[in-house]
Amino acid sequence: MDPAALSAALLAVIAPLAEARREGSSAGLTAADLPLERPKNRDHGDWASNAALKLSKIVGANPREFAAEIAAGLESVEGIASVEVAGPGFINIRLDAAAAGALARTIVEQGAAFGTNDSQRGNTINLEFVSANPTGPLHIGHTRWAALGDAIARVLLASGATLVREFYINDAGAQMERFGRSVVAALHGEPTPDDGYGGAYITALAERVAAAHPDIRELDRSEQIAVATESAYGFQLGEIQASLERFNVHFDVWFSERTLHARVDGQPSLVDEAVDRLREQGHVFDDEGAVWVRTTDFGDDKDRVIRRSNGEYTYFAADAAYYLNKGDRGFAHKIYLLGADHHGYVHRLKALAGAAGDDPEKDIEVLIGQLVSINGARLSKRAGNIIELDDLQEWLGTDALRYSLARYPADSPLTLDPEILQKRTNDNPVFYVQYAHARTHNVARNAADSGVDRSEFAPELLEHETESALLGALQEYPRVVAYAAEVREPHRVARYLEELAGLYHRWYDNCRVIPLGDAPVESVHRTRLWLNDATGQVLRNGLTLLGVGAPERM
Repeated sequence: MDPAALSAALLAVIAPLAEARREGSSAGLTAADLPLERPKNRDHGDWASNAALKLSKIVGANPREFAAEIAAGLESVEGIASVEVAGPGFINIRLDAAAAGALARTIVEQGAAFGTNDSQRGNTINLEFVSANPTGPLHIGHTRWAALGDAIARVLLASGATLVREFYINDAGAQMERFGRSVVAALHGEPTPDDGYGGAYITALAERVAAAHPDIRELDRSEQIAVATESAYGFQLGEIQASLERFNVHFDVWFSERTLHARVDGQPSLVDEAVDRLREQGHVFDDEGAVWVRTTDFGDDKDRVIRRSNGEYTYFAADAAYYLNKGDRGFAHKIYLLGADHHGYVHRLKALAGAAGDDPEKDIEVLIGQLVSINGARLSKRAGNIIELDDLQEWLGTDALRYSLARYPADSPLTLDPEILQKRTNDNPVFYVQYAHARTHNVARNAADSGVDRSEFAPELLEHETESALLGALQEYPRVVAYAAEVREPHRVARYLEELAGLYHRWYDNCRVIPLGDAPVESVHRTRLWLNDATGQVLRNGLTLLGVGAPERM
């Protein structure tokens, strides 16, 4: 019996009791109104509910007396071994071994689908993250947003959302011209411009540009800059894309900022249209020749200029056009994962959503990721002033890096210890979880060699206390995934996996899948193999949600 089935049973018992006390009305109760939780002390049972306390005022009953009525009804439900009332009205439920153990077979049969759920079904989400300027390599901050953003996407997709991962390419504006001038300076062996980009990667890009355009030095300086900008931009964007793919981060959409400003066949650009559309919403005004958006109507600290008096658009105009474009593409909900230096964007983007006619509290989320540092990390030899994703990946490995960066909330500053991440001991969280997964495969291989298979399943035999604890944790996985998706916190999956790994290791130490010596293979051994394989499946499913590998041997 899984939590969903138990919640349904609880509802089936409580609804008629509530109707009897409320003269035919159960107040529209659903299973979601009847929370279940795992007791911290397993002596209190497998599940606990405070439904009687929660509903006592509504139904006009003494909480403990109402709990006793609920307990009496639950005792007759198949699969429930016992029900006790504790304290002022808590209900402690203990499942019989067969009902609890049946989950092992369910997990094995569902495989990779176990844990997926419908809690986010109907939500159409655009998740934008990383969005680095295409003027240099990805650095350590981008590395964190990549790991975290991709893990958020994975738990949302596992929970039924319709979602795309989107990278906004900042390929318009003054930084691109500075980038081109920097490449041209390197092309001629000149010093880096004062406002330009330096580092060996610029020299390398200049060499690639020269190889692609052998006659570039024969052009006048302005043409050289134009050619170098476009050519180097393509090369650098390609490197960014390759770095992210190596990091197991795939983007569905690469959106160019330039498309917002483009005018095709004399038609207005998306930025032009954005000003008109915001004006139609009634939140645009003109002052001293400039066009403003009254974002203070929606909590911004000041109104924002969208077009200057000289006719030039501000960066806020591109933000507006991009936001509206996401809605035009069918995304009712937009999530932005931004770096620690973008705190000022939170109110600005929410105000923009309000000015566009959306609900700032419902249709947009702005998540700010805090800074990350790694002890002993060296600055990039190519860039000179940053720690590159590629260097970190080569040094620490994709799995250790992704797991560690997804293991903490976005809003917590983070310092990682490379010595721990490189250890093959239980001190290293990713090793601890991956080793548990590898151990499940080792057990399965040894079982096959010893003649233990899954030809028999007798869940009532899974009665050891470590089996009860392990099954209880396995039951929680779908709810952990759904909650991680709801609050956009994939670190909850990581912490769950560590707890599950610990319970598995304790079970492994106490319960044998393979008979001792020449003892015969019994039903309990075959049944335990189901539990072993179920645990491996959940560990594998969880690691996949974090973008981390699940090795079969270590």
